[in-house]
Amino acid sequence: MQSKELRLRRIQHLAHEIMDDMNLRHEPRHSATLRLVIDNLSRAIGDLADPSGYSLEYLEEKVGNAHYLLFKDKRKLKGV
Repeated sequence: MQSKELRLRRIQHLAHEIMDDMNLRHEPRHSATLRLVIDNLSRAIGDLADPSGYSLEYLEEKVGNAHYLLFKDKRKLKGV
């Protein structure tokens, strides 16, 4: 199994790609897609803020889903 730090680094990389795309893209996105992206990211942040701890698998899933919705990139977290 990969180290926790490496997994968190991959999540961070995907989040940065999402942020860059949202800030630099000039053509509009479908609002339903954006709602799903925001939903996935807010759930990941909510999990991080949970005082009882967070689930790395849950973070990978939610940030990976948000990334896939924007980029339609099947690699998600694998092979970043």
